[in-house]
Amino acid sequence: MDDDVTDDFATRQGFYPNLDTWLFEPIDRFRRDLGLWFDLTGFGREETPFRTVMSAPGLTLRRYGPEPEPEPEPEAGPVLLIVPAPIKRAYIWDLVPWASVVRRGLESGLSVYLVCWERPGRIGQSFGLADYADRLILDSVRAIGKERGNGPVFLAGHSLGGTLATFFAALHPECVKGLILLGAPLHFGRDVGLIDRWIATAPPAQYLTVVVAPVAGSLLSGCSFLADPLTFGWRRLLNGFRSLGDPQAQRTYLAVERWACDEMSMAPALFEEIVEWLYREDRFMRGNLSINGHKVAPRLVEAPVLSAVDPNCRIVPPQAVLPFHRAVRSRDTTVLWYGGDVGVSLQHVGMLVGQEAHRSLWPKVMSWVHARAR
Repeated sequence: MDDDVTDDFATRQGFYPNLDTWLFEPIDRFRRDLGLWFDLTGFGREETPFRTVMSAPGLTLRRYGPEPEPEPEPEAGPVLLIVPAPIKRAYIWDLVPWASVVRRGLESGLSVYLVCWERPGRIGQSFGLADYADRLILDSVRAIGKERGNGPVFLAGHSLGGTLATFFAALHPECVKGLILLGAPLHFGRDVGLIDRWIATAPPAQYLTVVVAPVAGSLLSGCSFLADPLTFGWRRLLNGFRSLGDPQAQRTYLAVERWACDEMSMAPALFEEIVEWLYREDRFMRGNLSINGHKVAPRLVEAPVLSAVDPNCRIVPPQAVLPFHRAVRSRDTTVLWYGGDVGVSLQHVGMLVGQEAHRSLWPKVMSWVHARAR
């Protein structure tokens, strides 16, 4: 960020009231409490057993499956490291048994690890792309290396998690065996998606972070609704009505709604960089993005790339993804088309939890991983 934008957050809070403290955090807390009601009524998540591999400010790394051997496990299956979006909680990847990417990976013989972004505490207020797209993922890869022996991993990311995973693949090509992107925006601009168009007309991001730090989850949800009330409102309700005839779809729908209540704030520095560097300036596709002093551009991504794209998505439409495929250095690129699902609440997360996604999309993804692992 420019020097005039990155003044100390604590100093800025000394001059302006922090709306997060008395307005948005109570709203976030109310929504998280509402999620507990879902749990008590039996509509919460059903996660796969896991153990914690590493904890650090801003991150917890989980591993699923059996306990590791005392020595590194080079003979185990390919490693899949999942990088979720830094919005809401990571368990959308492991929601319920029939809607769990984690379980599909384990059933396919993969060693599955999940990055869980944690709410930024005081120490994490200044965490930006240098932390989320570089340092913290690299720490996770090194922690996996201690268990499995050093070697490249397959990275999977949904939405902005896929964006972070792509930046990491450009910064550390030696660490990445393959890149799996699901509804992940990489090209931005007012002519791309509805959120891009809405941000283009909004004030600079630092106008918000000066009075809301960290950036509350309920505020991010509200901004998403304002940008696209059809996707985040009416279609969401319609999807619920359409799921009534299918008990499994209805159960999945309620579990997604419970997940949507699990608000998580975003570090102010990360919010500013995503809004200004990506949505407004499209630095990555233009080749102008720099993280930790290193250029980050599509031509630096050497690993095979698979992208799942929803042609009807208004948040991450095909034009947010396909230009990256044309610009990437790797010649091994694959696009899988996904047509949506009933019982997913938000179609944007349908790739992770939808019945059709788990019937047709994920078997292809797993076959792709095993083919590149060989």
